[in-house]
Amino acid sequence: MTIDKSWTQIRKRSNSVVFWQGLQSFLQMAKPHVNDRGFIRCPCNRCINNVQHQLEVLETHIHRFGFMSDYNEWIYHGENLNAASSSNVPQPNSGVHDRDEMFEVLEDIISNDAEVDQLGSQSSNVQYDDLFTALNSELYPGVSLFSSLNFLVKLMHLKVMNKWTNKSFDELLKLLKLAFPKMDLVESHYEAKKLMTKMGLGYQSIHVCKNDCALFWNENSTSETCPVCSESCWKMQAGRRTGKNVPHKVLRYFPLAPRLKRLFATSKTAKLMRWHRGGKSTDDNVMRHPVDGRAWKDFDRKHHVFADDVRNVRLGLAADGFNPFNNMSISYSMWPVVLTTYNLPPWLCMKPEYLMLSLLIPGPQSPGKDMDVFLRPLIEELKELWENGIDTRDAGNARKVFKIRAALLWTVNDFPARSSLSGWSGQGYKACPTCNEDTPSMRVIGKTAYFGHCRFLPSTHRWRSNLDFDGRTERKRPPRRFSSVDIMDQLRRVKTTIPGKHPNYGGVKRKRGDDELNWRKKSIFYELPY
Repeated sequence: MTIDKSWTQIRKRSNSVVFWQGLQSFLQMAKPHVNDRGFIRCPCNRCINNVQHQLEVLETHIHRFGFMSDYNEWIYHGENLNAASSSNVPQPNSGVHDRDEMFEVLEDIISNDAEVDQLGSQSSNVQYDDLFTALNSELYPGVSLFSSLNFLVKLMHLKVMNKWTNKSFDELLKLLKLAFPKMDLVESHYEAKKLMTKMGLGYQSIHVCKNDCALFWNENSTSETCPVCSESCWKMQAGRRTGKNVPHKVLRYFPLAPRLKRLFATSKTAKLMRWHRGGKSTDDNVMRHPVDGRAWKDFDRKHHVFADDVRNVRLGLAADGFNPFNNMSISYSMWPVVLTTYNLPPWLCMKPEYLMLSLLIPGPQSPGKDMDVFLRPLIEELKELWENGIDTRDAGNARKVFKIRAALLWTVNDFPARSSLSGWSGQGYKACPTCNEDTPSMRVIGKTAYFGHCRFLPSTHRWRSNLDFDGRTERKRPPRRFSSVDIMDQLRRVKTTIPGKHPNYGGVKRKRGDDELNWRKKSIFYELPY
């Protein structure tokens, strides 16, 4: 039986009944030949049988971009299947695309885009056009080993791994263009970053008040002066702006949702994200992963709806300061905030490739008590991920769409960073966050010393009778455990403070009241609903 293919040549597709009927017949013929994930090659003029999509997306692509003109035998969609295995049948666009792994990368990105609804309509297709153009372009005439996009991704990877400066990268691109004039390559690091951003590898630049009072974000995004101290967002010279608007500080925020969706974009990582359900230790006395700990089990008991879906993500947060200039004579402290995914097995969850940089907090001073100002974008996204979740395609379950939710379980940090994150000061007579107001301390030669450690030993332990410290035996019991109710009652007594380091506002030192204990603030983490 001869198949009518004349509809593929129709140019005015929008109002053509013949085109619509022909397209539906084509989809019906292709339906039995999708793979186990429901995907099949797309013969539109953009994908040219190199990218696989679901049938609904095929329908959208063919209607929008047209049917490729040189695809005469539909061997990938049900016509003359015997010929498909023949060596005489030409493969689609042989050359660079047959070996280019970037096709699979783009397929994962596009098919997992939250804006791709279940009907296959793609409102964000335009943003990928530049990527497909670079993907379908040879790096150099006659060179089929790399596409332009593949080479650029590898070049950017080398830049990061070897810590090239942006200027050196620009100089390298100029040299390559000079040596190979026909090379299809971007001309600067700026253009390369713009292209990489479309692959979900970008970040948001958020301006910050010079005194760390507030972010120029959300309700303050259009403001040019700080809502707390009224300082200008821009750097000034002699009371006037410089020629170009340059902000005092810039916070880099890396959105969490696209990175969580990427974990479910391939079947391998999607399977690993379920490890924690069956990976628990069979020995109650052995803890090899946080899933075996009391905190995890207590969270599951309190939030059983969240725990029922094994794909929901458990996160940990780490933060600390460092000097990015590798020069200790320069006083500068930059604070990265990193998230790790505890759904993964213990041999992967702390690997660098699975750690997600969330915030890059600028210096020159450490954020200190103003850490909450910088954490605001992350906390807002965490609240959204808990309450509403985001649509994600699960490659481990036939790429079905589900609502992924996430929860932050704990923070990992040293003692000074804990003070900034929790709000409980790590200095003074009551510095211990465990003993809280019962912290045993005394002044010794101008410094605060903490004692009473033998309280944690059994009552009959011989060290309790040791007189070497102060000539007294230790008879006190271990300190009491403070419940969440006790902590919240303490926080209700903490006075609201003004953020920032401006000498007339948040920078004014105040003496804490006795009822405030060692609390400096109520941490922003208490806004999370769990």
